[in-house]
Amino acid sequence: MHHRRYPRLVHLAAFLLLLLSAGSSYARPDMTPLGPNIADKGSAFYHFSLSTFASADGQRHYKVWTGIPNKTPPKAGYPVLYMLDGNAVMDRLSDSLLEKVSAGSPPVLVVIGYQTNLPFDLDARAYDYTPAVTSDNGEPRRDGHGRSGGGSLAFRHLLEETIALQAEQQLPVDPLKRGIWGHSYGGLFVLDTYLSSPFFTFYYSASPSLGRDNFHLLNEMRSTSKDRFSHKQLVLMEGNGDSRQDPNTGPSEVLRAVRDTVSSLRASGVAATWALFPGLTHGAMFTPSFQSALLRLSEAQ
Repeated sequence: MHHRRYPRLVHLAAFLLLLLSAGSSYARPDMTPLGPNIADKGSAFYHFSLSTFASADGQRHYKVWTGIPNKTPPKAGYPVLYMLDGNAVMDRLSDSLLEKVSAGSPPVLVVIGYQTNLPFDLDARAYDYTPAVTSDNGEPRRDGHGRSGGGSLAFRHLLEETIALQAEQQLPVDPLKRGIWGHSYGGLFVLDTYLSSPFFTFYYSASPSLGRDNFHLLNEMRSTSKDRFSHKQLVLMEGNGDSRQDPNTGPSEVLRAVRDTVSSLRASGVAATWALFPGLTHGAMFTPSFQSALLRLSEAQ
């Protein structure tokens, strides 16, 4: 009997190892140090400045690129797009994209990164981009890598009251055309901000990291008075490349919940859009989603 079970145990162990490996690669972004970005190299369509900020508790340090279109602003002022995970955004922002954006009404870009030469500050973003959720013993929850979260309120205050104030001063900006984009934890921050703040009009949430602790945001979006969203427009972007079980679209529990939430909002008259990126995995959504947000806000798409 034992000689029959042993191969099964080996196969099971191998299968579990494969799952763990897949989950690990899913959660681990490329952390290769970055070289010069488009602000360093120069653009034919934008000019950039760089500012630095610190969190109120002095624990996190930011660098913020402000990209100003070379194109003359419209009478109402430029649109403006705030972009999270700014180090990686600046590394992937191309002049060919800015050329397409400039064919429409190009926005001012406020790209919020961290003072590091890496694409992401994993500890800082885990804290800044996630809403406060406590564990059963009242302690702040940590993610699967042991990183502390729950700092979205403080980061939102810094973003809206300090970073935006400095970025927009003396610029012709249309306050009715402010947008914010984020991916993964950044996408979660966008949803949290959609529920919490009237500062922006356009909310672009890409592959938000909902997980077991943050699914309540979707429930709150469905149950909240729709008057709260009357001036807002939401675009929820998801890829289905992580869901292989369905040969058509393969919607996972998260994909279905996001799609159903958007359908519920639309049925109530809220301006909400579900944008599916076929075949793209969670990580692969990063660049196409911010490109889409830029083109949407500039009305070049």
